[in-house]
Amino acid sequence: MKVSQIAAKAVVRIFFILLLIALIPFLQGDGSKLQHLYLTPKHAYMLAFPILLILGFITLLVLCSIKKYSKPDMNWLLVVNTVVLIAYAATLYISIYKLIK
Repeated sequence: MKVSQIAAKAVVRIFFILLLIALIPFLQGDGSKLQHLYLTPKHAYMLAFPILLILGFITLLVLCSIKKYSKPDMNWLLVVNTVVLIAYAATLYISIYKLIK
């Protein structure tokens, strides 16, 4: 049970740190490139997976925080969800970075 607590807390902290690092280029003040950046999916249902992933992350984070990371199954679900969310955010960041360079 201790391992799942440490893993869940570590992965969530890594996610938030990476999120803050990814926001640095957008907050530096050069918004001229970002004003005309539009990401539109080809089909509306392609947004279902990211929305479910983000909602699942928020739900699991709230539930694990309320239960003080005492349920190992929920901790491991949070770890898996956060790792997939990190991978998705990295691919999104890379694609946006290619568009503005």
